[in-house]
Amino acid sequence: MVAGWTKHGDGKTLAPGEVVRPDERLSWPRMVGFGAQHVVAMFGATFVFPLVMGLDPNVAIMFSGVGTIMFLLIVKGKVPSYLGTSASFVGGVLAIRALMGGDTPATDALVTGAILVAGFVLALVGVAIHFLGVQIINRVFPPVVTGAVVMLIGFGLAYVVADIYWPQDQWIALITMTVTFVIIVLFKGFIGRIGILLGLIIGFVLSWGADRVFGNITAFNAGTGAIDTHPRVSFEGVAAADWIGLPSMHFPDFRFSAVLLVLPAVIALVAENVGHVKAVGEMTRTDVDPYMGRAVAADGAATVVASAFGGSPTTTYAENIGVMAATRVYSTAAYYIAAVIAILFGLCPKFGALVAATPGGVLGGITVILYGMIGLLGAKIWIENRVDFSDPVNLVPIGAGIILAIGPVKHMISSDFTLEGIALGTIVVVAGYHLLRVIAGRGGAGGGAGPKEVSELRREVTG
Repeated sequence: MVAGWTKHGDGKTLAPGEVVRPDERLSWPRMVGFGAQHVVAMFGATFVFPLVMGLDPNVAIMFSGVGTIMFLLIVKGKVPSYLGTSASFVGGVLAIRALMGGDTPATDALVTGAILVAGFVLALVGVAIHFLGVQIINRVFPPVVTGAVVMLIGFGLAYVVADIYWPQDQWIALITMTVTFVIIVLFKGFIGRIGILLGLIIGFVLSWGADRVFGNITAFNAGTGAIDTHPRVSFEGVAAADWIGLPSMHFPDFRFSAVLLVLPAVIALVAENVGHVKAVGEMTRTDVDPYMGRAVAADGAATVVASAFGGSPTTTYAENIGVMAATRVYSTAAYYIAAVIAILFGLCPKFGALVAATPGGVLGGITVILYGMIGLLGAKIWIENRVDFSDPVNLVPIGAGIILAIGPVKHMISSDFTLEGIALGTIVVVAGYHLLRVIAGRGGAGGGAGPKEVSELRREVTG
Protein backbone atom coordinates (compact mmCIF):
# COMPACT_ATOMS: atom_id res chain seq x y z
CA MET A 1 0.00 0.00 0.00
CA VAL A 2 1.48 3.35 -1.01
CA ALA A 3 -1.15 5.72 0.36
CA GLY A 4 -4.51 5.81 2.15
CA TRP A 5 -3.33 4.45 5.48
CA THR A 6 -5.90 3.11 7.94
CA LYS A 7 -5.89 4.73 11.37
CA HIS A 8 -4.68 2.31 14.03
CA GLY A 9 -7.06 2.21 16.98
CA ASP A 10 -7.66 5.68 18.39
CA GLY A 11 -4.59 6.98 16.58
CA LYS A 12 -2.88 7.83 19.85
CA THR A 13 -1.76 4.75 21.76
CA LEU A 14 -0.54 1.19 21.24
CA ALA A 15 -1.71 -1.60 23.50
CA PRO A 16 0.94 -4.07 24.77
CA GLY A 17 2.00 -6.37 21.94
CA GLU A 18 0.36 -4.26 19.24
CA VAL A 19 2.19 -2.78 16.25
CA VAL A 20 1.31 -0.20 13.64
CA ARG A 21 1.46 -2.10 10.35
CA PRO A 22 2.93 -0.60 7.15
CA ASP A 23 -0.58 0.21 5.84
CA GLU A 24 -1.67 1.82 9.12
CA ARG A 25 -0.90 5.10 10.85
CA LEU A 26 -1.40 6.98 14.07
CA SER A 27 -2.64 10.60 14.17
CA TRP A 28 -0.86 12.84 11.67
CA PRO A 29 0.90 14.99 14.31
CA ARG A 30 2.33 11.80 15.80
CA MET A 31 3.35 10.54 12.36
CA VAL A 32 5.23 13.79 11.74
CA GLY A 33 7.11 13.15 14.97
CA PHE A 34 7.99 9.61 13.90
CA GLY A 35 9.07 10.89 10.50
CA ALA A 36 11.37 13.46 12.09
CA GLN A 37 12.83 10.70 14.26
CA HIS A 38 13.71 8.71 11.15
CA VAL A 39 15.47 11.78 9.73
CA VAL A 40 17.57 12.07 12.89
CA ALA A 41 18.40 8.35 12.78
CA MET A 42 19.71 8.40 9.22
CA PHE A 43 21.21 11.87 9.26
CA GLY A 44 24.71 11.23 10.63
CA ALA A 45 25.77 8.57 8.14
CA THR A 46 23.90 10.12 5.24
CA PHE A 47 25.98 13.29 5.37
CA VAL A 48 29.25 11.86 6.75
CA PHE A 49 29.77 9.42 3.87
CA PRO A 50 29.30 11.98 1.06
CA LEU A 51 31.75 14.19 2.90
CA VAL A 52 34.30 11.38 2.97
CA MET A 53 33.73 10.68 -0.74
CA GLY A 54 34.07 14.34 -1.71
CA LEU A 55 30.43 14.67 -2.79
CA ASP A 56 27.91 17.34 -1.79
CA PRO A 57 26.12 16.39 1.48
CA ASN A 58 23.12 18.56 0.59
CA VAL A 59 22.57 16.65 -2.64
CA ALA A 60 22.90 13.38 -0.72
CA ILE A 61 20.36 14.43 1.91
CA MET A 62 17.87 15.63 -0.70
CA PHE A 63 18.15 12.52 -2.87
CA SER A 64 17.92 10.24 0.15
CA GLY A 65 14.39 11.59 0.41
CA VAL A 66 13.75 11.16 -3.32
CA GLY A 67 15.22 7.64 -3.23
CA THR A 68 13.11 6.65 -0.22
CA ILE A 69 9.91 7.69 -2.01
CA MET A 70 11.00 5.73 -5.10
CA PHE A 71 11.74 2.68 -2.93
CA LEU A 72 8.35 2.74 -1.21
CA LEU A 73 6.54 3.04 -4.54
CA ILE A 74 8.49 0.21 -6.19
CA VAL A 75 7.95 -2.22 -3.27
CA LYS A 76 4.26 -1.20 -3.18
CA GLY A 77 4.57 -0.08 0.42
CA LYS A 78 5.25 -3.63 1.66
CA VAL A 79 8.79 -3.00 2.96
CA PRO A 80 9.07 0.12 5.15
CA SER A 81 12.64 1.34 4.86
CA TYR A 82 14.75 4.48 4.48
CA LEU A 83 17.45 4.89 1.83
CA GLY A 84 20.51 6.80 3.01
CA THR A 85 24.06 7.16 1.71
CA SER A 86 25.97 3.91 1.25
CA ALA A 87 29.41 3.45 2.78
CA SER A 88 30.24 0.58 0.44
CA PHE A 89 31.36 2.89 -2.38
CA VAL A 90 33.89 4.87 -0.33
CA GLY A 91 36.89 2.76 -1.31
CA GLY A 92 36.13 2.77 -5.01
CA VAL A 93 35.43 6.50 -5.04
CA LEU A 94 38.67 7.34 -3.28
CA ALA A 95 40.55 5.09 -5.70
CA ILE A 96 39.01 6.98 -8.63
CA ARG A 97 40.08 10.31 -7.13
CA ALA A 98 43.60 9.03 -6.49
CA LEU A 99 44.00 7.78 -10.06
CA MET A 100 42.16 10.45 -12.02
CA GLY A 101 42.88 13.88 -10.64
CA GLY A 102 41.72 14.28 -7.05
CA ASP A 103 38.92 16.70 -6.09
CA THR A 104 38.15 18.35 -9.42
CA PRO A 105 34.83 18.82 -11.25
CA ALA A 106 35.95 16.39 -13.94
CA THR A 107 36.74 13.72 -11.35
CA ASP A 108 33.43 14.38 -9.57
CA ALA A 109 31.67 13.60 -12.84
CA LEU A 110 33.65 10.36 -13.27
CA VAL A 111 32.81 9.37 -9.68
CA THR A 112 29.08 9.85 -10.11
CA GLY A 113 29.17 8.23 -13.53
CA ALA A 114 30.78 5.13 -12.05
CA ILE A 115 28.23 5.09 -9.22
CA LEU A 116 25.38 5.42 -11.73
CA VAL A 117 26.56 2.36 -13.65
CA ALA A 118 26.94 0.39 -10.40
CA GLY A 119 23.40 1.41 -9.45
CA PHE A 120 22.15 0.18 -12.82
CA VAL A 121 23.92 -3.15 -12.28
CA LEU A 122 22.35 -3.39 -8.80
CA ALA A 123 18.92 -2.75 -10.32
CA LEU A 124 19.53 -5.56 -12.84
CA VAL A 125 20.52 -7.88 -9.99
CA GLY A 126 17.24 -6.98 -8.31
CA VAL A 127 15.32 -7.88 -11.45
CA ALA A 128 17.18 -11.21 -11.60
CA ILE A 129 16.32 -11.92 -7.96
CA HIS A 130 12.68 -11.07 -8.64
CA PHE A 131 12.40 -13.62 -11.46
CA LEU A 132 14.93 -16.27 -10.36
CA GLY A 133 14.53 -16.16 -6.58
CA VAL A 134 16.78 -14.91 -3.79
CA GLN A 135 18.66 -18.23 -3.68
CA ILE A 136 20.58 -17.22 -6.83
CA ILE A 137 22.55 -14.71 -4.74
CA ASN A 138 23.63 -17.39 -2.30
CA ARG A 139 25.02 -19.47 -5.15
CA VAL A 140 27.10 -16.71 -6.71
CA PHE A 141 28.08 -14.91 -3.50
CA PRO A 142 28.25 -17.44 -0.65
CA PRO A 143 29.16 -16.21 2.88
CA VAL A 144 32.91 -16.74 2.41
CA VAL A 145 32.90 -14.42 -0.62
CA THR A 146 30.47 -11.85 0.80
CA GLY A 147 32.43 -11.63 4.05
CA ALA A 148 35.67 -11.17 2.15
CA VAL A 149 34.28 -8.36 -0.02
CA VAL A 150 32.90 -6.52 3.02
CA MET A 151 36.25 -6.94 4.79
CA LEU A 152 38.40 -5.70 1.92
CA ILE A 153 36.09 -2.71 1.38
CA GLY A 154 36.83 -1.66 4.97
CA PHE A 155 40.49 -2.59 5.36
CA GLY A 156 41.29 -1.49 1.82
CA LEU A 157 40.70 2.09 3.00
CA ALA A 158 43.44 2.07 5.65
CA TYR A 159 45.75 4.07 3.39
CA VAL A 160 43.20 6.90 3.22
CA VAL A 161 43.39 7.41 6.99
CA ALA A 162 47.17 7.06 7.05
CA ASP A 163 48.02 9.17 4.00
CA ILE A 164 45.24 11.75 3.72
CA TYR A 165 43.22 12.48 6.84
CA TRP A 166 45.42 11.71 9.86
CA PRO A 167 48.42 13.84 8.74
CA GLN A 168 46.21 16.94 8.50
CA ASP A 169 45.93 17.18 12.30
CA GLN A 170 47.13 14.11 14.15
CA TRP A 171 46.18 15.29 17.66
CA ILE A 172 42.63 16.32 16.72
CA ALA A 173 42.30 12.99 14.89
CA LEU A 174 43.43 11.08 18.00
CA ILE A 175 41.11 13.04 20.31
CA THR A 176 38.14 12.70 17.95
CA MET A 177 38.69 8.95 17.68
CA THR A 178 38.92 8.56 21.48
CA VAL A 179 35.83 10.67 22.17
CA THR A 180 33.86 8.65 19.60
CA PHE A 181 35.04 5.40 21.23
CA VAL A 182 33.72 6.54 24.58
CA ILE A 183 30.35 7.76 23.27
CA ILE A 184 29.63 4.57 21.32
CA VAL A 185 30.56 2.26 24.19
CA LEU A 186 29.37 4.25 27.21
CA PHE A 187 25.91 5.18 25.89
CA LYS A 188 23.72 2.24 24.87
CA GLY A 189 20.59 4.04 23.66
CA PHE A 190 19.99 6.73 21.08
CA ILE A 191 23.12 8.68 22.06
CA GLY A 192 25.26 5.63 21.34
CA ARG A 193 23.61 5.09 17.97
CA ILE A 194 24.59 8.58 16.83
CA GLY A 195 28.08 8.34 18.34
CA ILE A 196 29.79 8.91 14.98
CA LEU A 197 27.81 12.11 14.41
CA LEU A 198 28.49 13.38 17.95
CA GLY A 199 32.18 12.57 17.63
CA LEU A 200 32.34 14.55 14.41
CA ILE A 201 30.59 17.55 16.00
CA ILE A 202 32.88 17.50 19.03
CA GLY A 203 35.97 17.22 16.83
CA PHE A 204 34.73 20.13 14.72
CA VAL A 205 34.28 22.31 17.81
CA LEU A 206 37.69 21.31 19.17
CA SER A 207 39.32 22.21 15.84
CA TRP A 208 37.66 25.63 15.88
CA GLY A 209 38.82 26.13 19.47
CA ALA A 210 42.38 25.07 18.60
CA ASP A 211 42.46 27.76 15.90
CA ARG A 212 41.46 30.36 18.50
CA VAL A 213 43.97 29.15 21.13
CA PHE A 214 46.97 27.92 19.10
CA GLY A 215 46.50 29.69 15.78
CA ASN A 216 46.85 28.16 12.32
CA ILE A 217 48.33 24.69 11.92
CA THR A 218 51.35 23.79 9.80
CA ALA A 219 50.59 20.38 8.35
CA PHE A 220 49.54 18.51 5.22
CA ASN A 221 46.80 20.40 3.37
CA ALA A 222 44.58 18.11 1.29
CA GLY A 223 43.43 21.11 -0.74
CA THR A 224 46.93 21.97 -1.95
CA GLY A 225 48.52 18.53 -1.60
CA ALA A 226 51.45 20.02 0.31
CA ILE A 227 52.50 21.01 3.81
CA ASP A 228 51.62 24.63 4.55
CA THR A 229 50.19 26.87 7.26
CA HIS A 230 46.40 27.18 7.25
CA PRO A 231 43.39 27.34 9.60
CA ARG A 232 41.84 24.06 10.67
CA VAL A 233 38.34 25.44 10.14
CA SER A 234 37.30 28.00 7.53
CA PHE A 235 33.77 29.43 7.39
CA GLU A 236 34.27 31.43 4.19
CA GLY A 237 32.17 29.01 2.18
CA VAL A 238 29.42 29.05 4.82
CA ALA A 239 29.22 32.84 4.78
CA ALA A 240 28.98 32.91 0.98
CA ALA A 241 26.27 30.22 0.73
CA ASP A 242 22.56 31.02 0.47
CA TRP A 243 20.03 29.92 3.06
CA ILE A 244 17.62 28.57 0.46
CA GLY A 245 18.42 27.21 -2.97
CA LEU A 246 19.22 24.13 -5.00
CA PRO A 247 22.34 22.27 -3.90
CA SER A 248 25.36 22.12 -6.19
CA MET A 249 24.53 19.44 -8.75
CA HIS A 250 26.48 18.11 -11.71
CA PHE A 251 25.98 15.55 -14.44
CA PRO A 252 27.98 12.31 -14.60
CA ASP A 253 30.73 11.29 -16.99
CA PHE A 254 31.72 7.73 -17.79
CA ARG A 255 35.00 5.84 -18.00
CA PHE A 256 35.28 2.06 -17.87
CA SER A 257 38.32 2.10 -15.59
CA ALA A 258 36.41 4.21 -13.06
CA VAL A 259 33.33 1.99 -13.21
CA LEU A 260 35.40 -1.09 -12.49
CA LEU A 261 36.68 0.44 -9.26
CA VAL A 262 33.20 0.76 -7.70
CA LEU A 263 31.54 -2.43 -8.98
CA PRO A 264 32.70 -4.50 -5.96
CA ALA A 265 30.35 -2.45 -3.81
CA VAL A 266 27.39 -4.07 -5.58
CA ILE A 267 28.15 -7.36 -3.84
CA ALA A 268 28.09 -5.75 -0.42
CA LEU A 269 24.88 -3.86 -1.23
CA VAL A 270 23.06 -7.01 -2.31
CA ALA A 271 23.99 -8.75 0.94
CA GLU A 272 23.06 -5.68 2.96
CA ASN A 273 19.70 -5.15 1.28
CA VAL A 274 18.72 -8.81 1.58
CA GLY A 275 19.59 -8.77 5.28
CA HIS A 276 17.72 -5.56 5.97
CA VAL A 277 14.58 -6.64 4.10
CA LYS A 278 14.60 -9.98 5.94
CA ALA A 279 14.85 -8.10 9.24
CA VAL A 280 11.84 -5.95 8.35
CA GLY A 281 9.89 -9.09 7.39
CA GLU A 282 10.65 -10.69 10.74
CA MET A 283 9.57 -7.59 12.68
CA THR A 284 6.34 -7.14 10.71
CA ARG A 285 5.70 -10.91 10.68
CA THR A 286 5.18 -10.89 6.92
CA ASP A 287 6.69 -12.85 4.04
CA VAL A 288 8.81 -10.29 2.19
CA ASP A 289 10.60 -12.73 -0.12
CA PRO A 290 8.25 -11.87 -3.04
CA TYR A 291 9.41 -8.24 -2.68
CA MET A 292 13.13 -8.96 -2.22
CA GLY A 293 13.97 -8.41 -5.88
CA ARG A 294 11.87 -5.25 -5.97
CA ALA A 295 13.73 -3.90 -2.94
CA VAL A 296 17.18 -4.51 -4.43
CA ALA A 297 16.08 -3.09 -7.79
CA ALA A 298 14.59 -0.05 -6.04
CA ASP A 299 17.87 0.65 -4.27
CA GLY A 300 19.68 0.42 -7.60
CA ALA A 301 17.17 2.72 -9.29
CA ALA A 302 17.47 5.26 -6.46
CA THR A 303 21.26 5.21 -6.83
CA VAL A 304 20.94 5.80 -10.58
CA VAL A 305 18.65 8.81 -10.07
CA ALA A 306 20.77 10.31 -7.27
CA SER A 307 24.08 9.97 -9.12
CA ALA A 308 22.56 11.35 -12.32
CA PHE A 309 22.42 14.71 -10.51
CA GLY A 310 25.71 14.46 -8.61
CA GLY A 311 24.33 12.67 -5.55
CA SER A 312 25.61 9.77 -3.47
CA PRO A 313 24.83 6.03 -3.77
CA THR A 314 22.00 4.77 -1.56
CA THR A 315 21.23 1.76 0.56
CA THR A 316 18.61 0.64 3.05
CA TYR A 317 19.44 1.79 6.58
CA ALA A 318 19.51 -0.43 9.67
CA GLU A 319 19.39 2.68 11.89
CA ASN A 320 15.81 3.25 10.74
CA ILE A 321 14.98 -0.41 11.16
CA GLY A 322 16.14 0.04 14.76
CA VAL A 323 13.78 3.00 15.16
CA MET A 324 10.88 0.84 13.99
CA ALA A 325 11.83 -1.93 16.39
CA ALA A 326 11.96 0.53 19.29
CA THR A 327 8.67 2.30 18.48
CA ARG A 328 6.69 -0.65 17.01
CA VAL A 329 5.52 1.78 14.33
CA TYR A 330 6.13 0.27 10.88
CA SER A 331 3.91 2.69 8.98
CA THR A 332 5.23 3.74 5.58
CA ALA A 333 3.56 7.11 6.23
CA ALA A 334 6.42 7.93 8.61
CA TYR A 335 8.93 7.26 5.82
CA TYR A 336 7.11 9.46 3.33
CA ILE A 337 7.16 12.25 5.91
CA ALA A 338 10.86 11.65 6.63
CA ALA A 339 11.59 11.76 2.90
CA VAL A 340 9.82 15.11 2.48
CA ILE A 341 11.71 16.56 5.47
CA ALA A 342 15.02 15.37 3.99
CA ILE A 343 14.23 16.95 0.61
CA LEU A 344 13.43 20.27 2.27
CA PHE A 345 16.59 20.03 4.38
CA GLY A 346 18.68 19.49 1.25
CA LEU A 347 17.47 22.82 -0.10
CA CYS A 348 19.64 24.76 2.38
CA PRO A 349 23.07 25.38 0.74
CA LYS A 350 24.41 27.05 3.89
CA PHE A 351 24.05 23.76 5.75
CA GLY A 352 25.97 21.92 3.03
CA ALA A 353 28.78 24.48 3.19
CA LEU A 354 29.00 23.99 6.96
CA VAL A 355 29.34 20.23 6.56
CA ALA A 356 31.98 20.69 3.84
CA ALA A 357 34.04 22.78 6.30
CA THR A 358 34.71 19.71 8.49
CA PRO A 359 38.50 19.54 9.12
CA GLY A 360 40.53 16.65 7.74
CA GLY A 361 41.85 15.74 11.19
CA VAL A 362 38.28 15.20 12.41
CA LEU A 363 37.57 12.96 9.42
CA GLY A 364 40.72 11.02 10.28
CA GLY A 365 39.40 10.25 13.76
CA ILE A 366 36.00 9.25 12.40
CA THR A 367 37.05 7.22 9.37
CA VAL A 368 39.58 5.10 11.25
CA ILE A 369 36.62 3.77 13.24
CA LEU A 370 34.25 3.45 10.29
CA TYR A 371 36.68 1.63 8.03
CA GLY A 372 37.82 -0.72 10.77
CA MET A 373 34.26 -1.61 11.73
CA ILE A 374 33.32 -2.28 8.11
CA GLY A 375 36.29 -4.62 7.78
CA LEU A 376 35.50 -6.53 10.96
CA LEU A 377 31.89 -7.00 9.88
CA GLY A 378 33.27 -9.18 7.10
CA ALA A 379 34.76 -11.42 9.77
CA LYS A 380 31.39 -11.38 11.56
CA ILE A 381 29.73 -12.79 8.44
CA TRP A 382 32.31 -15.62 8.36
CA ILE A 383 31.83 -16.45 12.02
CA GLU A 384 28.03 -16.47 11.86
CA ASN A 385 28.12 -18.77 8.83
CA ARG A 386 30.85 -21.04 10.22
CA VAL A 387 33.15 -20.62 7.22
CA ASP A 388 35.85 -23.31 7.19
CA PHE A 389 39.27 -21.75 6.61
CA SER A 390 41.03 -25.08 6.93
CA ASP A 391 39.74 -25.59 3.39
CA PRO A 392 42.30 -24.09 0.96
CA VAL A 393 39.52 -23.29 -1.53
CA ASN A 394 38.27 -20.78 1.04
CA LEU A 395 41.60 -19.73 2.49
CA VAL A 396 43.80 -19.11 -0.55
CA PRO A 397 41.79 -16.73 -2.78
CA ILE A 398 40.29 -14.86 0.19
CA GLY A 399 43.66 -14.22 1.80
CA ALA A 400 45.22 -13.12 -1.48
CA GLY A 401 42.34 -10.79 -2.34
CA ILE A 402 42.41 -9.05 1.04
CA ILE A 403 46.16 -8.40 0.82
CA LEU A 404 45.76 -6.97 -2.68
CA ALA A 405 43.10 -4.60 -1.36
CA ILE A 406 44.99 -3.50 1.75
CA GLY A 407 48.22 -2.82 -0.19
CA PRO A 408 46.72 -1.26 -2.22
CA VAL A 409 48.40 -3.32 -4.94
CA LYS A 410 48.36 -1.93 -8.49
CA HIS A 411 48.19 -4.19 -11.54
CA MET A 412 48.80 -2.55 -14.91
CA ILE A 413 46.46 -3.89 -17.59
CA SER A 414 47.55 -1.33 -20.19
CA SER A 415 49.25 2.04 -20.31
CA ASP A 416 46.01 3.81 -19.40
CA PHE A 417 44.16 1.16 -17.37
CA THR A 418 45.15 -0.09 -13.92
CA LEU A 419 43.38 -2.47 -11.55
CA GLU A 420 44.08 -1.49 -7.98
CA GLY A 421 43.21 -2.21 -4.37
CA ILE A 422 39.57 -3.08 -3.68
CA ALA A 423 38.64 -3.70 -7.32
CA LEU A 424 41.61 -6.01 -7.89
CA GLY A 425 41.05 -7.79 -4.57
CA THR A 426 37.37 -8.38 -5.29
CA ILE A 427 38.07 -9.89 -8.71
CA VAL A 428 40.62 -12.26 -7.19
CA VAL A 429 38.23 -13.25 -4.37
CA VAL A 430 35.19 -13.94 -6.57
CA ALA A 431 36.89 -15.39 -9.63
CA GLY A 432 39.54 -17.26 -7.63
CA TYR A 433 37.01 -18.87 -5.30
CA HIS A 434 34.75 -20.18 -8.08
CA LEU A 435 37.71 -21.24 -10.22
CA LEU A 436 39.18 -23.29 -7.37
CA ARG A 437 35.82 -24.92 -6.70
CA VAL A 438 35.65 -26.02 -10.34
CA ILE A 439 39.22 -27.36 -10.17
CA ALA A 440 38.40 -29.18 -6.93
CA GLY A 441 35.33 -30.72 -8.60
CA ARG A 442 32.80 -29.41 -6.08
CA GLY A 443 29.16 -28.55 -6.74
CA GLY A 444 27.06 -25.85 -5.09
CA ALA A 445 28.19 -22.59 -3.66
CA GLY A 446 29.81 -23.82 -0.47
CA GLY A 447 31.74 -21.41 1.66
CA GLY A 448 29.74 -21.71 4.85
CA ALA A 449 26.91 -23.40 6.64
CA GLY A 450 24.34 -21.27 4.85
CA PRO A 451 23.31 -17.67 4.31
CA LYS A 452 23.19 -15.54 7.45
CA GLU A 453 21.46 -12.21 7.00
CA VAL A 454 23.60 -9.18 7.80
CA SER A 455 20.77 -6.94 8.98
CA GLU A 456 23.04 -5.23 11.50
CA LEU A 457 25.65 -4.22 8.93
CA ARG A 458 24.86 -0.53 8.49
CA ARG A 459 23.83 -0.04 12.12
CA GLU A 460 27.11 -1.40 13.43
CA VAL A 461 29.12 0.63 10.93
CA THR A 462 27.50 3.89 12.00
CA GLY A 463 26.89 3.23 15.67
